[in-house]
Amino acid sequence: MSEVTTDPRRAAAVIAAGGVVAIPTETVYGLAADAENEPAVRRVFEIKGRPSDHPLIVHLARAEQVHDGWVAAFPENAALLAETCWPGPLTLLVPAGPRVHPWVTGGRTTVGIRVPAHPLATALLETFGGGVAAPSANRFGRVSPTSAAHVAADLGDDVDLILDGGECPVGVESTIVDCTVSPAQVLRPGAITEEQIGALLGSVAAASGPSRAAGMLASHYAPRCSVILVDEHAEAEATVQQLAAQGHAVAILDAKTDPVTAARTLYASLRTADERGMQYLIAVLPPAAGIGHALRDRLTKAAAPRS
Repeated sequence: MSEVTTDPRRAAAVIAAGGVVAIPTETVYGLAADAENEPAVRRVFEIKGRPSDHPLIVHLARAEQVHDGWVAAFPENAALLAETCWPGPLTLLVPAGPRVHPWVTGGRTTVGIRVPAHPLATALLETFGGGVAAPSANRFGRVSPTSAAHVAADLGDDVDLILDGGECPVGVESTIVDCTVSPAQVLRPGAITEEQIGALLGSVAAASGPSRAAGMLASHYAPRCSVILVDEHAEAEATVQQLAAQGHAVAILDAKTDPVTAARTLYASLRTADERGMQYLIAVLPPAAGIGHALRDRLTKAAAPRS
């Protein structure tokens, strides 16, 4: 099993030496490597089993670092969102600068940049000094990790180090906003909501066009059990009774009553269903508002046909 530490300096040293480290953020744990080290970044793809054309997000310690060669341009809408929402669970898709290499972007001319709001991640990034490329620290397409134990269970000793920062307080991946188009588009919903972004920018659009950022595939975040989506608690109870009568092991996930708590515990709940041997998980969807957008997005992808 991989070494586990709570020392961000130790983690920064491993990344600087070309290693791959699982790091905590406020959203989920990331699988981090020096964004300018091609063998290290390619190893991230190999560990995850992630397609090489699926872009990674670059994490920085401070917003002003974007101008240190990480972006070719920082549009006005991106600057406003960064000033308001960074550090925080928001990724901005912007034109890539000279320090961003094709092996990070999947050959695209844009890059997702984020300044996370987790104290250990900030300390690591400040110590390291550069950009860290980090997708979620799990096998590609599977349930994201929100604790060091989740990372260890998924990846074993495939990573060089796990930086243990406790449980992630947000629990779903960062919101991704494409700032290269007008109006800006929300490519992936998260804790920074579409309503908040629209209020800041004056207008915002839903994603359209091809997949160009993390988390845009139709099937993702998937547990081993089958996920069935319903809108009401009564419908969930009826579905459970029907499946249980057929001899299936079934559980309910209530994402409607308290969406904020449901987001924080979503991936742990999906993992628990698998650990308990559930064949079906009936998920009661929250309203399409606030963080409910993110929950509906993750649950819809978890329920999609598996590739």
